[in-house]
Amino acid sequence: MNRDSVVAKRYAKALYEVAEQQGRVIETEDELRAFVKAVSGDKQILSFINSPNITEAVKLQVLAESFQGKLSAPVINTIKLLVGRGRANLFEELLQGYLETEGEKLGLADATVYSAYALNDAEKAEVSALFGARVNKKIRVENVVDPEVLGGLKVVIGDTLFDGSLAGKLERLEKSFNRRV
Repeated sequence: MNRDSVVAKRYAKALYEVAEQQGRVIETEDELRAFVKAVSGDKQILSFINSPNITEAVKLQVLAESFQGKLSAPVINTIKLLVGRGRANLFEELLQGYLETEGEKLGLADATVYSAYALNDAEKAEVSALFGARVNKKIRVENVVDPEVLGGLKVVIGDTLFDGSLAGKLERLEKSFNRRV
């Protein structure tokens, strides 16, 4: 784990503790996700935040005004701390650290489910229940449509891959044939 990841996790844990004290754990997660999505998807915002020609005070003022009423004080203060300390490059790692801390404390895990077609809510609930029992956590499912899986599912939870896709089965079958030749 690199130094930036360690720093981001410290900020994430502190933010989680404040959110927990305020009873706003999920709301804080939603705000942080929205902020990271907005910032990482806009090159102009990133260049503004990372510009050495713009003073820290101006950056903090613009951020505070831009997100006033949209983000809670703890989220805005955490963002201000990162920007003020020249660590604006850690926004995505802050979110990951927050999600990890939240998962540990609440017994949650995020699963990315790759399927050939979009799953409906009942199918997502079924996947959540099945894999939740396997990892002993409550699973939140994010569905990604990937036609290359052909059929079945590929589920990623943390660092673990459960590959029940038709493409994965065909690939394993091909490898077994190649070993015998």
